[in-house]
Amino acid sequence: MSDTHATPPPPEPVLRDPRPGDLGWVVQRHGALYAAEYGWNAEFEGMVAGIVAGFAQDHDPHLERVWIAELDGRPVGSVMCVRDDAPGTARLRLLLVEPEARGHGLGDRLVGEVVAFAREAGYRDLVLWTYDALATARALYQRHGFTLVTEEAHRSYGADLVGQDWRLSLKDG
Repeated sequence: MSDTHATPPPPEPVLRDPRPGDLGWVVQRHGALYAAEYGWNAEFEGMVAGIVAGFAQDHDPHLERVWIAELDGRPVGSVMCVRDDAPGTARLRLLLVEPEARGHGLGDRLVGEVVAFAREAGYRDLVLWTYDALATARALYQRHGFTLVTEEAHRSYGADLVGQDWRLSLKDG
């Protein structure tokens, strides 16, 4: 006998390309979320705005991409893959998952998409820059095979931080 009152399973987040307004959402949510969770000031939002503006104004869709995670018709996450200054190297940028969407593997999916895209695009290496305070994100990067290359203490965004450079070789074997 089936239960006619069973609750339907929650919807799965969808990963999609950005639509008009989504890049502004990425900037706004990074600014608001990092201020709320880490106490970072508006300098951080300005840095994010610069990254997003650079992508919006000039990117090669074969080598660079943004993913928006959507749940119930609204954005709940994002990540970017962009060319790095070093030849043959891509950079993972601006990973974000809204608090209410955390704990369901969405960050893992977003990082996995960047790794797969960078590999398919022919990059040899994938790098990223993060902070030691972002422990959950760092654990995701480690699970995907990134290794810590360097770290340096500095003051940014109104906080004392330890910046970290991470690298993943995309070469086969």
